[in-house]
Amino acid sequence: MTGADLRLTLVVVPGSYAICRLSADHAPPTWAARGSFCSMTRTPYELSIVCEADVVPDEVQAERGWSALAVQGPLDLNLTGILARLAVPLEAAGISIFAVSTYDTDYVLVRAGDFERAIEALRKAGHTVTNETADGASSR
Repeated sequence: MTGADLRLTLVVVPGSYAICRLSADHAPPTWAARGSFCSMTRTPYELSIVCEADVVPDEVQAERGWSALAVQGPLDLNLTGILARLAVPLEAAGISIFAVSTYDTDYVLVRAGDFERAIEALRKAGHTVTNETADGASSR
């Protein structure tokens, strides 16, 4: 089965997030890992961090005000097209995304002001969006 055959379940990840840029040689900052969600990617050109917005120091280059959805996983790493299944309806709705992938799943961040429209677009595309985690606990 390919990702194109899937109807996905997405879970609202509570909180407000920031996408930060530091220099490539910057040490991983301890402030980034203070919240419950943090992703760091180092390239030869930058250290990019996605984390809870309220832990980011004012002097750090950052875009704040992002909301997140997690694809309910874990996902098989052989699946194809998972992010495309999410990006295409959001693009059609004029909504910009920032994606983060982990071993178990994918996260899609959208600007907080677009969050309700994003949920609507994803539901129209046949996906389920919930506030409930896989174990039934509320994510809010």
